[in-house]
Amino acid sequence: MTTALIAEDEPLLAQALRDELQAAWPALEIVAIATDGDEAVEQAMALRPDLLFLDIRMPGRSGLEAAEAIVEDWPAAAADGGAADAPPLPLIVFVTAYDHYALQAFERAAVDYLQKPVQPARLAACCSRLRGLLAPRAAASPARPGSEDAELLARLRSLLAPATAGPAPTPLRVIQASVGNTLHMLPLDEVVYFEAADKYLRVLTAEREALIRTSMRDLLPQLPADRFWQIHRGTVVRADAIATAVRDESGKLRLTLRERPERLTVSRLYAHRFRGM
Repeated sequence: MTTALIAEDEPLLAQALRDELQAAWPALEIVAIATDGDEAVEQAMALRPDLLFLDIRMPGRSGLEAAEAIVEDWPAAAADGGAADAPPLPLIVFVTAYDHYALQAFERAAVDYLQKPVQPARLAACCSRLRGLLAPRAAASPARPGSEDAELLARLRSLLAPATAGPAPTPLRVIQASVGNTLHMLPLDEVVYFEAADKYLRVLTAEREALIRTSMRDLLPQLPADRFWQIHRGTVVRADAIATAVRDESGKLRLTLRERPERLTVSRLYAHRFRGM
């Protein structure tokens, strides 16, 4: 039985998509309808569906942010150092009201997408595509190779990459960060890593910790990509501050640092950076 989760904050649209899916794919079991991004993550991790239909714009996490969280927290398969019986990553379909030009990004990077209002012919084509992608899974051995998941991860990374439209932002050289009532001017070369913390980012050097009021998405385009690596949705580390990368018993990749005692977890979205280690 193929299972699916729908995440849509408009009840009428959610029910309409459910009805249309049942008409186009009678054997598909809709295991849950989530009303926001946070619930989508919670339900997906509890129910482990084969398919996710995620609305892009939802309260709390967006569809993209929910997809990122689900993929990062999904159990690692044997190919990634995890359990042999771990379920493969769910196939993700984004549901969006974006216009034709914005949809070009989804054509390149998503497993598939549906544009609101969903047309029956387009939904039928999507279901046919999904059945074709799921068929090899049913025939695969337990020791399934990781190439399929690797492609899904690459597509999601492409969608999550910071937008580059317009003039490039000025590269940062100094971070203006608060420690109590004091503003510190921290050279970028001294930053070991950045970590998301509610509405702030923690900035950690070898000697201190400070806060900046900005988002990870806004910060990333201002950092030199060859020197600062995103390793998790909430963590960016200076590459030459990494001492070792070690996979633990659960399959998680963890980093030790040269200048800090913390061990940082690498999500499966960004573990490709350490394939040679």
